[in-house]
Amino acid sequence: MPAPLPPGALALPPLTPGTLVKRYKRFLADVILEDGTPVTAHCPNSGRMTGCSEPGRPVWLSRSENPGRKHPFTWELISMPESLVGVNTLLPNRLAARGIRDGVIPGFSGYGEIRPESRLPGGSRPDLLLRGPGLADCYVEVKNCTLVEGGRALFPDAPTARGAKHARELAALARQGLRAAFFFLVQRHDAESFSPADEIDPAFCAALREALAAGVMALAWDARLTLSSIRLNRPLPIIL
Repeated sequence: MPAPLPPGALALPPLTPGTLVKRYKRFLADVILEDGTPVTAHCPNSGRMTGCSEPGRPVWLSRSENPGRKHPFTWELISMPESLVGVNTLLPNRLAARGIRDGVIPGFSGYGEIRPESRLPGGSRPDLLLRGPGLADCYVEVKNCTLVEGGRALFPDAPTARGAKHARELAALARQGLRAAFFFLVQRHDAESFSPADEIDPAFCAALREALAAGVMALAWDARLTLSSIRLNRPLPIIL
C-alpha cells in the first residue's frame, strides 16, 4: 500500500519514461520510450512551454486505457537541470483545491466549500468559488506557470487575451466588495520569486496590476514533483 500523501498533495498516475523528440502543433509531442518505441503523446498545455520543452530531455507519460483515444499517452513531466517540471495544465486547479481543502494555503483559510467553475451573472466561470462561515465569497482564477528565468517564475509564457479578460472580471468582483484572487501555481521548485512577464504580454500584466489595485489578491506557490506525486511546496514572493 502506498504511503499516505501529505496535505496539499495529489498522486500522479503510473508513468512511463521516455525521451522527448519534439513538441509540435501545441498539443502533440513525439517521444521515444525507453524500449525504443516511438509514440505520439497528447501535450495538455497550450502555452509555449519556453524552457521546458527541449528535445532530448527525459520525459514521463501517463497512459489512458480509453480505447477511443487516438493518442493513449499523455505527457506529464519533463526533467530540467534544476527541477522536474509539470506539463499538465489540468493539475493546477485540482492541486489548488486540494491545498485549500487541506488548509495549507493561509490566504484561503476558513473556506470549507469549494465549487469549480460557478457561473457569474455575466456568464464567465472563475475556476473556483470558495465559501465559508462568516467569510465573503471568494472567486479564484488559477494560472499554470512553467517558465523560470534567472530564478524568477514568469507568467504568461505566451500572450493571453483570456488571462487579461479574467483580470478585468476579478477586478469587477473586487469593486463589488467580493473577494477575488489569482493563484499562480509554478509547476517546478527552482524559482525564488514570481513576476508578471511584461516582455511577453504587457496587456495581461497591465490588467493584472489594475486588478491588484482594485483589491484582487495574488498568491504564487511553487510545487514539488516526484514520479508519483505533486504537492504544494512554498509560497513565492511576488515582485511586480
